[in-house]
Amino acid sequence: MWAPDIYEGSPTPVIAFLSIAPKISISANMSRVSIVASYGGTLQQIFFFCSIASMILGALAAMAQTKVKRPLAHSSIGHVGYIHTGFSCGTIEVIQSLLIGIFIYASMKIDAFAIVPALRQTRVKYIADLGALPKTNPISAMTFSITMFSYAGIPR
Repeated sequence: MWAPDIYEGSPTPVIAFLSIAPKISISANMSRVSIVASYGGTLQQIFFFCSIASMILGALAAMAQTKVKRPLAHSSIGHVGYIHTGFSCGTIEVIQSLLIGIFIYASMKIDAFAIVPALRQTRVKYIADLGALPKTNPISAMTFSITMFSYAGIPR
């Protein structure tokens, strides 16, 4: 639960790196373990329930936030669950789809953290301030909307 505080207090480029690099590293290492070692049903269930808990915790905690960067931290927690749900299956096909998922996740994060500094320049710090963004900066509003829709999985 320390992630939202780190996201709020750290510079945006540092957060962008720290939100992407560890997840890629963990996923790569778990992929290697999944390919080399055949783990049993108990470990698959642990992966599954930890993934579900991460998704639920990230979604519920993000709904109570008021600042722009904090929901990005909670969505990062939730997306770890989405990405790592595939490890509960343990097949090569799932590992291949996880690589695609990690690429899409990294693209979304890069896009989101490219938009956040632009929002800060227009004095948008709170989520409530986003209501005036289409009038003040319509391009940033459209880009931010598309990015947030991709976080929600639209279109799928």
